[in-house]
Amino acid sequence: MPLPLDPAQKLTQLATGFAAAHGPVFSRRGYLLFTDVPNQRIHKWEPGQLTTLRENTRRATNLTFDHQGRLLTAEAAGRLTRTEKNGALTVLAEKGLQSPHDLVYAIDGSIYFTDPPAHRVYQITRQGQLRPVAEAPHARALALSSNQQHLYVAGPAVQRHAIAPDGRLGPGQPYAPLAVEGLKTDEDGNVWMATPQGLAVHNRQGEPLGLLPTPEPPTNCAFSGPTLYLTTPSAVHRIQTKVFGTRTF
Repeated sequence: MPLPLDPAQKLTQLATGFAAAHGPVFSRRGYLLFTDVPNQRIHKWEPGQLTTLRENTRRATNLTFDHQGRLLTAEAAGRLTRTEKNGALTVLAEKGLQSPHDLVYAIDGSIYFTDPPAHRVYQITRQGQLRPVAEAPHARALALSSNQQHLYVAGPAVQRHAIAPDGRLGPGQPYAPLAVEGLKTDEDGNVWMATPQGLAVHNRQGEPLGLLPTPEPPTNCAFSGPTLYLTTPSAVHRIQTKVFGTRTF
């Protein structure tokens, strides 16, 4: 099976001039959010317009939304926050955390996130309880499978963990021997992984489908339907795919 892209499709640069762009997420309201980690900003991109949504982000890295459309943010300075609809910040977890990096919102209303220095994956349950659910040395990035029965955990390599009925994770099974900074899944079960060589795509069995070259090593990606948004350190890009991304919010 080939890479699920039209060979004629090319990356389109949407914005540039960043120190370390990361964490893209596309809102149902039609705009893209992403972080600039060293400059401690969350940017908002709409066609023809780039604005700053938030300053002094405590080194925010990755972003997602919950089912109410509220922004969830992993802050490398040591906490997870939620931006309420009135713009207020709610701290979801902080005590005992070192440097949260990536997060994903699950269909049961819980949040999974990585804390690389702690070598752990944590879950904030629907009831607000913070608990470790897996030991994962050097894990940085997360993605839910399209059926939400597995969680992909990435760092020096990518492993796939079965999600138990109580939300805990089973032992990690090898998926891809790649160093991955960020990853997302699509509805066909493929996994799109930001690697130093470009955006690698593997099928649900872990078999390589191909590599999308990028101007710089990608940091993460996000879908909006069949549109894939991609961050590299200095820029944000877009490309059309032949698949729809997995929706988790």
